[in-house]
Parts: sequence; structure tokens; C-alpha cells
Amino acid sequence: MILPLLLAAASAPPMTALDAERAFIADAQQHGQWTAFRHFAAPDALMFVPQPTNAQSFLKDRKDPPVSVFWWPGRSYLSCDGGVAVNTGPWVREGGKLVGYFTTVWQRQPDGGWKWIYDGGDALKSPRAEGGDIKPVVASCSGRPKIPVSLDRSSAAGHTSAGGKSADSTLYWTWIVGRKGGRTFRAMLWDGKRHRPVVLDNINGE
Repeated sequence: MILPLLLAAASAPPMTALDAERAFIADAQQHGQWTAFRHFAAPDALMFVPQPTNAQSFLKDRKDPPVSVFWWPGRSYLSCDGGVAVNTGPWVREGGKLVGYFTTVWQRQPDGGWKWIYDGGDALKSPRAEGGDIKPVVASCSGRPKIPVSLDRSSAAGHTSAGGKSADSTLYWTWIVGRKGGRTFRAMLWDGKRHRPVVLDNINGE
């Protein structure tokens, strides 16, 4: 009886980035918001508070709020090689009195699981109409994608910018943050001929 169960587990498909997002959400509701953020963050994950900050260092001794924010994936984009995904969607607080959106970049780990490496978002005046039984939009595997911009971290004229990409370059993202915390995040997905924008977040600074 045990052997069939082990065989079934071995043949089960690996967790997707959408599965990881939903597990992250459930963990936040059950165990606490910042506890879940720490658990699902990669060692080099970035948060913006409002400047780019190592998430694990920022969250190390942070106490969970009494009630976690609740969010859900509304759209998902996946590199051709399956190694990187960008999820975005709505969040709500206080039973829907406060609403906004999030964007999370996920990276597949050597064990087949996922960790997030970028987390951002902002408040909105009205909620996004996104969600449900969504499926990831997968980058094309044809052609030879080349990243047209530098993804190295740089600082100039009061702005800091950087980015990242999948190993096959079919999905890449960039961010730029100003001195006062205003930030732009852009994710680009390869369609076989060019990278096209799929996520564009403009976040106002204080």
C-alpha cells in the first residue's frame, strides 16, 4: 500500500509558481504575514521600504500584524525554461476597506520548489477585477532572445535601478526607484521575435 503512494508522489508534477503563491497566501493567513514572507523569501530577496532592502534582514525580527493582508494571483507569466515567474494581482485589507495590487517575482529552486526574489505593490482607489482559475502565460521558446538593457545595479541622479532575468532570457524585469521612493517595475516576456511588456507598475513615493 505504501509503495503505490510513493510512486504517485514521485510522478506528481512539480509545484508551479501559482501553487507557490497560493501556498504563500495560505501560510500568511495561518501563521502570520511576516512569518510567511520570511519562509517563502530567497536569501537575496528584495523588498522596497521604500528603498531596496534585503527582505530577510528587514523581516528578521518583525512581528506579525494581528490580521494578515489577503491577496490572490490575477495574472502569471512564466519563462520558457520554467525557471522564473512573475505573478501579479489584487490585495485587500480590513475586510476590503483598503485595496491594492502586488507583484511577486518567483525563482525555481534546485529542489523544484519556489522562492520569491522581488515583492512590490501599491494601494489603489478601486480593486482590480482579476483572479479565478488562471493559467500562466508562457514565453515563446523560439528564436534567440537578447536582453536590450543592462540589468546590473546602478545609481545615478538620485535613482537606483537593477533587474533580473530567467536563464534562457525569455523573461526579464527591471526596476528603478527614486530618492523619495517612487518606483517603476516592468516585466518583459519573449514572444518569439521580441520582448513585450506584460507588467508595468508605477508606484508613487511619499
